[in-house]
Amino acid sequence: MEWSRDDLRRMEPSERAALMRALAELAEEDPLDDPGHRKGRRLFIALTIGSCVWLVPWIVYLALTLPANYTADQWSATWTGFDIALLAALAGTALAILGKRQVAIVGMLVTSTLLVCDAWFDVMLSWGSDEFPLSVVTALVGELPLAGLFFYAARQLIRLTVHLAWIRSGLTGVEPRLTRIRLFTLIEPRQGRPSGPAPGRRP
Repeated sequence: MEWSRDDLRRMEPSERAALMRALAELAEEDPLDDPGHRKGRRLFIALTIGSCVWLVPWIVYLALTLPANYTADQWSATWTGFDIALLAALAGTALAILGKRQVAIVGMLVTSTLLVCDAWFDVMLSWGSDEFPLSVVTALVGELPLAGLFFYAARQLIRLTVHLAWIRSGLTGVEPRLTRIRLFTLIEPRQGRPSGPAPGRRP
């Protein structure tokens, strides 16, 4: 059975939604269910959890052993290199947005993270110095608000992407929170799909 554009236009919205759900169900497979990918997923989870476990005693060790004052070499190179990385992240994000590319989301998250780090180190490393008030002002007025803007914009782009995928899959209702959505499928397999009329041609 074939449908023309005119046939699809004459369908009720509920019929088109049911058809899209059926097509999405045929095409939608979760790559993480593949045995080869399962192994990589388990390895990644183990690595992440292992890193968390290792960091706890390391943080305690640093808190107990690091000196309150420390003289570092290559101070200018450290901060210049960091600002170059921040500039590259900002420029790359701008180019991705101009090109309407999904990688803009990655750029926004990287940039916002670098801005938070910049604010943290500016404030903490100037503590007790004449530059401390200026560091606090620049963090509160510039770096942190800009980081928050990038985080918010990235979240909104992800939500919009999910919303469009939700609609184009023929799903109805409000899409779930980002924390409930799987990596490659919109609905948990055990939940099934929303019920709807079977797709068919109208007389």
